[in-house]
Amino acid sequence: MRRLRRPHSLASLTMPSREGLLPAQVRILGLDPGSQRTGYAVIDVNGSRIAYLVSGAIKTRGDCFATRLQEIFAGVDRLTTEFRPDEVAIERVFMHRNADSALKLGQARGAALSGTFALRPRVFEYAPREVKLAVVGTGGAQKEQVQLMVRRLLQLAGPLGEDAADALAIALCHAHSRKVRTLAALAAGAVR
Repeated sequence: MRRLRRPHSLASLTMPSREGLLPAQVRILGLDPGSQRTGYAVIDVNGSRIAYLVSGAIKTRGDCFATRLQEIFAGVDRLTTEFRPDEVAIERVFMHRNADSALKLGQARGAALSGTFALRPRVFEYAPREVKLAVVGTGGAQKEQVQLMVRRLLQLAGPLGEDAADALAIALCHAHSRKVRTLAALAAGAVR
């Protein structure tokens, strides 16, 4: 039977890069797709440290939906070329009342994801409630609550747009989910 060394704290627990475990150091691109504005955020994660790099929104113009999809693709492609993310966290499409809106959102999501394919990053999807629960502590949080918590968690000053805040929340949700996945994998390895 193997003996495991107990960490002094969760912060001192490193995420080793063994088979099946996610690497400890990673750059994450968070995407909040929309047909008129696609929020984006890039953070660096190194163990328990999270560093903010950039956030904003890709704003599309015009009435032609195909042109707006091309703008989303081009904007995300520029981001991935500049920041070279290892992993992409994106909001999962959900069906609300309007099927047409859900279809447009799905197409915007596809255009955004296609913009990352040249790098072949690992892609992770999160439901809106899952993101709010991870960042605010409740799945029914309002947008203002998400913005406030993102600011606090990353210690950001200055204006933060709604789309950028949502993309940062998605990236933070993924950063926290990575830790849980790694701890679960380590625990499963300890049981064997």
